[in-house]
Amino acid sequence: MENYVSREMKRFNHLIGEMDAVYHEMAFHFGLSDSVMDILYTICNDGDSCLLQEICRRSGISKQTINSAIRKLESQGMVYLEQAGAKNKMVCLTEQGKQLAEVTVVQIIEAENEILAAWKREEVETYLDLTERFLESIREKSKNLNRKQNNKSVQKDCAEMR
Repeated sequence: MENYVSREMKRFNHLIGEMDAVYHEMAFHFGLSDSVMDILYTICNDGDSCLLQEICRRSGISKQTINSAIRKLESQGMVYLEQAGAKNKMVCLTEQGKQLAEVTVVQIIEAENEILAAWKREEVETYLDLTERFLESIREKSKNLNRKQNNKSVQKDCAEMR
């Protein structure tokens, strides 16, 4: 098979994979599943609560997996749900959940903040600008992926693989 991935994209993919592995190792170190860590991290990113749909969107984890992890956290007394409008739910940390977050994801957030604080301001801005530019570009290109694929048999094969 032809090598489709450029050297730079291979490096980029490698770095993303390594970052994911480090965060997985941190979750494991704290005795958390990746989904529970992502939920706690996302809530802490907003304070003490976050909309359920935002947790799903930001984490990239399926709604079913997030809901299962939240039910587990609820049964452990770590979070509770509040209605937020007609269709939304807010996931809120309990006092016990806040304590768990303090000894787990808050440590990670503090480490991340320390790393960026050690960089020159212009380096941080460049890193964030380029990351945002890549995100916007890939988001835009993703809108056109299905339009380019007109081969019905390939689409059928892909659907059957799901």
